[in-house]
Parts: sequence; C-alpha cells; structure tokens
Amino acid sequence: MKILHIDSSPLGGASVTRQLTAQIVETLRKAEPSAEVVYRDLAAAPPDHLTGELMQVVKFRNLEGLSERQKQELALTDALTDEFLAADTVVIGAPMYNFSIPTQLKAWIDRIAQAGKTFRYTEKGPEGLAGNKRVIIASGRGGVYSAGPAAGMDHQEAYLRTVLGFFGVTDVTFVRAEGVAMGPEARGKAMDKAAEEIADLLVAA
Repeated sequence: MKILHIDSSPLGGASVTRQLTAQIVETLRKAEPSAEVVYRDLAAAPPDHLTGELMQVVKFRNLEGLSERQKQELALTDALTDEFLAADTVVIGAPMYNFSIPTQLKAWIDRIAQAGKTFRYTEKGPEGLAGNKRVIIASGRGGVYSAGPAAGMDHQEAYLRTVLGFFGVTDVTFVRAEGVAMGPEARGKAMDKAAEEIADLLVAA
C-alpha cells in the first residue's frame, strides 16, 4: 500500500490536524507495516499560487520556450499529481481557516487538478480519473460547524468532498475535531472523539 501524507497547517506542533494525520498514518502502518509513505508538508514548502504565467504552463501546457523557473514549476506540478495518482490512501490535514481551507492546501489542489490526469471532459460532462483510492481527511475546527446554526458556514469539508468527487474519489472519510477553540475541556473531548474515530478506521476499510 502507498500512503500519501499531506499536512497544510503552519502551526507546527500546536496544530490539531498535524496531530491527527500522524495518528491516522500510524494506525494505517500498524495494520500494514510494509506500507510506503510519501510525506508533503505544504506549509513548509508551499506550491506557488497560480499566476497568469504559471497557468499557461501548468494548466494550459504551453511548453515552448520555457524559462528555468517555468520548467521547475512544471516538474513540481507533475510530481505532485503523480504522487496523488500513485497513492492508494491519501491522508490530508485540513484545518478550517475562515470557513474554508488554508491557501497552501488550495494551491496543492490547483496543481493536481489536471485535465487528462485527475479528470477529463467528455461529451456527457466531466469525468473523474482518480477514483481508485481512499482519502482520509483530518478536519480541525475552532468552532462547531457540523450541525447547528453555523452549519451553513462550512465551506471546508463541503469543498473538499466536492473537489475530490470531481476527481472521481468517492471513498472519503472525515476525522473531525471541532470546537477546539472553545476551551480546554471542549478541546480534550474533541481530540478524544477524533482518536476513537481513527481507531475505527480499519474497521471501516
């Protein structure tokens, strides 16, 4: 089994999602010790956001007369896409920032959203090409957005499920720790609940 482990929080050891992704990967490796893990820290080495110049190269594939930087960005884009496609299981740390996801994680998604590789357009509409994998997302939230009056403000998990579905990925599991900014007791309960969900991941596999 090949595991792609993605972290996107810039908070280092204080990050809830980094703690959760580490636990998830450890649980998966205990079940399959021979698993190969590829790690990407998008906060430590974030892909550049797509400018008009980079769009021409990494999206539209206009490859004539490339500068050295453009060649490097093209190589990075292809490497990120190939890593994603090669993985059997993808573990993503996705904190909620301002009701959505960190820009570093969005930049990674923009790179792997490659027509002809992760999706394609057909006469009947778009078709995902990356459906043969499982994605486990560690979702961290300061407040509570899974239910109640703030549920409509969730553009984090909804977006991730939508874009992964566009890639053809339907086996998506969220391990959620929410309310972590609502005091030590709430944080402790959220982390304990997330730990229980992580322990159940192998049962659900």
